Amino acid sequence: MICITDFLAHIRLTMKLQEQMLKNICETWQLTITEGKVISFLYNNPGKDTAADITELRMLSKGNVSQAVESLIQKGLLKRTADQTDRRKIHLSLLPQTADITAAICSMQANLYSQIFCGLSEEDLKFYEQINQQIMENTKKAIKERTTENEFTAKER
Repeated sequence: MICITDFLAHIRLTMKLQEQMLKNICETWQLTITEGKVISFLYNNPGKDTAADITELRMLSKGNVSQAVESLIQKGLLKRTADQTDRRKIHLSLLPQTADITAAICSMQANLYSQIFCGLSEEDLKFYEQINQQIMENTKKAIKERTTENEFTAKER
């Protein structure tokens, strides 16, 4: 049986390794680690381009993301654009000046993947991807069911 502590430790260790590797890039370009995470996130997630997306998916505080976004705008690395249909929604985009930084991030990620997936065959990696996708779907379904269950219980009170 899989131990939940081992499962969560695996996630945490991978995040820690990624952050250590990103720290080197941040030092080179005089960025804070949060600024590096914002650039990395926007580079790797083209359809997810709001501060709310970064906050939710990277589990960073709103204040830290807001401060990093402002700093990156001041440094000429990021721009914000109002959504065409919902003016309350602000899209963030990397400027061309981030090309060297994103190239370093891309290289860092290739290095990260080669280290954490060392010794795994292409077949193993495909199987891992399938399992990971199923776990993600199961988790989303469980959260949705729990949310619905909690709403139902709250209405009964």
